[in-house]
Amino acid sequence: MSNQSDRNHHHHHEHSPIQQYQWLPNWVTARFHFLSHSHGHQDLITESAFQKNQEGIRTIWIALTILMVTALLQLVIVYFSRSVSLLADTAHNLGDGLNSIPLLIAFYLARRLPTRRYNYGFGRAEDVAGIFIVLSIAVSAVIIFTQSFQRLINPQPLNNLGWIAAAAILGFLGNEAVAILQIRVGKKINSVAMVADGQHARTDGLTSLAVLAAAGGSWLGYPIVDPIIGFLIGIVILFITWDAGKSIWYRLMDAVDPELVDNAEKVIVEIDNVIAIRRIRMRWVGHSLYMDITICVSPDLKTSDTHQISEQVRHALQHEFANLTDIHVHVDPWVDEIYHDMTVGYDPLPTLMIEE
Repeated sequence: MSNQSDRNHHHHHEHSPIQQYQWLPNWVTARFHFLSHSHGHQDLITESAFQKNQEGIRTIWIALTILMVTALLQLVIVYFSRSVSLLADTAHNLGDGLNSIPLLIAFYLARRLPTRRYNYGFGRAEDVAGIFIVLSIAVSAVIIFTQSFQRLINPQPLNNLGWIAAAAILGFLGNEAVAILQIRVGKKINSVAMVADGQHARTDGLTSLAVLAAAGGSWLGYPIVDPIIGFLIGIVILFITWDAGKSIWYRLMDAVDPELVDNAEKVIVEIDNVIAIRRIRMRWVGHSLYMDITICVSPDLKTSDTHQISEQVRHALQHEFANLTDIHVHVDPWVDEIYHDMTVGYDPLPTLMIEE
């Protein structure tokens, strides 16, 4: 029965979907370690990382296209309306759309192989790009607060209200479409930088709504509506800035959701012959998850047996965590004596005993 199960398992990996990329150029397959003679778990993990990176790049290009088309259509409206204020808002949206370029560069950098200096590769560039995105969101809040304050002190009626309302609706729809796309894909591939970029697009959509509200207020004869709506939207953008900044901070500080650690523990305790878990450490590098696990087993087991146990742990965790890119499993003997007496003071994490 066990042999049949092993044959079925092996058959599953022989027909890995990674074969669909055999048409790619050699430099691409070499860069992503697509080895034609092996289709094990590591190949599946590499394939998954490749697909998510490609999905991220494709999403950013689609977002840039939508934003550029939106800006161009707004420029057409500016040409016919001759509205200077609308031109400034369009230029602001166009500049904010270009803020996706650092994230796009980061996703392209993540395709590079690790080097002796960058041992973990270049995935961290994605989180660094998130810093610029959060700063851009904060700048948007400052701009809208400044403009709202100026209009509160010196309220002015708007001209070409129909054109301004049309451009505002167009700006909102374009930015909201990008926000929905990037936030959805960002959550799917666990890219907090892409989610932050989507939130940035949403702030631009809210800014366009503020322009629409200003046009409505002027049409009703109440220009004071413009700065009031502006202040309210500015407050919303501040909350968005806080949420995006907190997410990027977590990534840069190697923080993970404690639920991930709990899930890893639940998986490991189900593995036969694992007596205790001495360490579970995780970190995100971009949208890739790395793990460092230390387990304890009986010292009476042979080296080949302990290696098999560690492989079982790797196998189970690879199935549990879709974004797991690399995992290191260290095996300690579980006895009363201390086998790591020279380094015992360097391990701050407690040991989790597994009940038999």
